[in-house]
Amino acid sequence: MKRILTFILTLTLALSFCVNSFAAATTATASKTQTGTSEAQTDTSKTQADTSEAQTDTSKVQAGASYGISNLNGAPDIVAESAVVMDANTGTILYGKEADTKRYPASITKVMTALLAVENCKMSDVITYSNAAVNGIEAGSSTAGINVGAKLTVEDSLYALMLVSANEAAAAIAEHISGSTTEFAKLMTKRAKELGCTNTQFKNPHGLPNEEHYTTAHDMGLILKEAMKHEEFRKISGTISYTLKKSDTLKDTLELWNHAKILRENSDYYYKYAEGAKTGFTQVALNTLVTYAKKDNVELICVILKDYGADKSYTDTANLFKWAFNQVKSVTPLTDFSLKTAMTANTSIDSSKLDQIQLLNSVYNKNFSVLVKKDFNESDLKTAFKLDEDKKTGRLGYIVISCDGKKLGQTEVTYDTTSKQGKAYQEGKTVDDNLKTAPVASKRKDAIHKGIEFSLRLLVAVILIILIMHLIHRHELEKRRKNRISRRKKNYEETYSYASLPRNAFCFCRLRQQGHGLGLKRRYRQEGRHRGCASAS
Repeated sequence: MKRILTFILTLTLALSFCVNSFAAATTATASKTQTGTSEAQTDTSKTQADTSEAQTDTSKVQAGASYGISNLNGAPDIVAESAVVMDANTGTILYGKEADTKRYPASITKVMTALLAVENCKMSDVITYSNAAVNGIEAGSSTAGINVGAKLTVEDSLYALMLVSANEAAAAIAEHISGSTTEFAKLMTKRAKELGCTNTQFKNPHGLPNEEHYTTAHDMGLILKEAMKHEEFRKISGTISYTLKKSDTLKDTLELWNHAKILRENSDYYYKYAEGAKTGFTQVALNTLVTYAKKDNVELICVILKDYGADKSYTDTANLFKWAFNQVKSVTPLTDFSLKTAMTANTSIDSSKLDQIQLLNSVYNKNFSVLVKKDFNESDLKTAFKLDEDKKTGRLGYIVISCDGKKLGQTEVTYDTTSKQGKAYQEGKTVDDNLKTAPVASKRKDAIHKGIEFSLRLLVAVILIILIMHLIHRHELEKRRKNRISRRKKNYEETYSYASLPRNAFCFCRLRQQGHGLGLKRRYRQEGRHRGCASAS
């Protein structure tokens, strides 16, 4: 037993020493990569492009362009002079044809108008249609027939804008948001630049001809990608028909039917996977079309510019979608992703900054997906974290998905705004300022506290073990004592049994005097053989 107790005490001391050593070493190695993480993660300085750069250089992207480590071959020939097919989730280009060449967009301009409407207005806001909005548009251009003085909600106006390409609705929305179409056009251009559009300039909200009003297939894809984040836009752009009811300000009931034949089942150009679209046409721009479609969790955007006929734009779009859906599949690489591990593996992050970052809860989309070729091995995908703080939005950085050194997509990481620290950060404080007021300890102190806590728990466990062993030892001693007494009694009985004694040799009193106890006396008395204190004969 002494050996067991000695071993337990020695073990306790050894473990306590190891725990304290680990706590001290934690801070000494905070800036180093944890064992094994360097193989599981990618150095972001080598595997990801700067977030300010475009996802792909679309001027060089043609049919069969490199996509990760796989090539997308066999793209169909199309009539349109410019086109792009991209991932609606990440913006990654699957196909491009003169995707960065400046073209006139015509009425697909209204996608940007709709985007600004859903970003800056409530659907229930009321718009009053001015004379300038109704009568200031080009004669013979698209209109819903809305009269001067009509009061329509933003929602009703968007249905007129997207379904029948109503130019008066575009002008009215612009006046409602910015006061004039000119100022609204400036806002459109500014917002486009924020989305990464490098070759886009707007001069009006509807797309009527203007030499300085232009965009590219790639830029329009980025605009549509942003608009698709809003459920209101998705709902409206995918609606087949809508009714503007007659009212005190609207003289007649107006039936609105979507111009996009690619969405209508009774059309020869119907494509069943298409979920939303916007058409455009002018004599200069020719036919333009933006469409988004979804199949097997893969959501794609297709932009067609300067096509020679509406039928050609629908056919080109459907053929590109069919080809792309057969080429790629959607994967979710962040299902088992550890942000803490990725942060630690990123050697570009200062260790003190890493300590601060890990103190606050972070939020990111674990269902974030990227597209890869159908025969692609998902294990070849790399995930990395890039620190890129924005205190105004609460952004911490990005998780970048790459393959073979090429970025396939990224998703934003933000602080949990439900926490005290997260709220402070969102209010505009930097991480450093936030930590000054946040009741949190540094990583060094935290590690030491954890070491002490573990040591105390281990000590309590050892004490309990010692107590249990002590109780077991006491029980064994008591058992041994009882066994000794039992053996002594048995020996007494065997030695001084009644049968072994002469009947008149001596009395029991004498036996007791000799130290033989009362056990035999009691037994003989029970047997009726005690003869009193007669002297020896």
